[in-house]
Amino acid sequence: MNETGQQFIARSRHHLVDDFLPKIERCLERLTDDQVWWRPNEQSNSIGNLVLHLCGNARQWIVCGVGEAADSRDRDAEFAQRGVIPRAELQQLLRQTLNEVDTTLQQYDPDRLLESRTIQGSNVSALEAILHVVEHFSMHAGQIILLTKLLTAVDLHFYDFEGKAPVLRFLSSST
Repeated sequence: MNETGQQFIARSRHHLVDDFLPKIERCLERLTDDQVWWRPNEQSNSIGNLVLHLCGNARQWIVCGVGEAADSRDRDAEFAQRGVIPRAELQQLLRQTLNEVDTTLQQYDPDRLLESRTIQGSNVSALEAILHVVEHFSMHAGQIILLTKLLTAVDLHFYDFEGKAPVLRFLSSST
């Protein structure tokens, strides 16, 4: 087994499941359904659209692209959605998607990271596909956090700064 590949996969799983997911969940917990679907203008996405998009992207690139499951993604529908999908339903979809992603990555052989895949018409390695999803999640998680702060004017309390290094904390939504 490739130690560097193992570490890459482990850190990718950590970022997606243990860092980005709880941050997005904390945002969803603090918003109403109407706030989740609010958009500043027609050219911008709502948090709901971003969650649908993250699920579609992660599933297409990792579950289908790396894990070779059947791909039935409708990317345009992720952005076209205007009807309110309850935030609890979005949160469940996000958890389910990241569970599938995590299972795919957990089972993936790190020695195959340089194998070629065709995803969205592009020829990429499995490593590139995983990296794409991690950076893509990071970017859109940041947008979701910003929109949540704009809509709620609250500190989301992601970290404790009691020692020299910040400690990530994910407690109940009442904190």
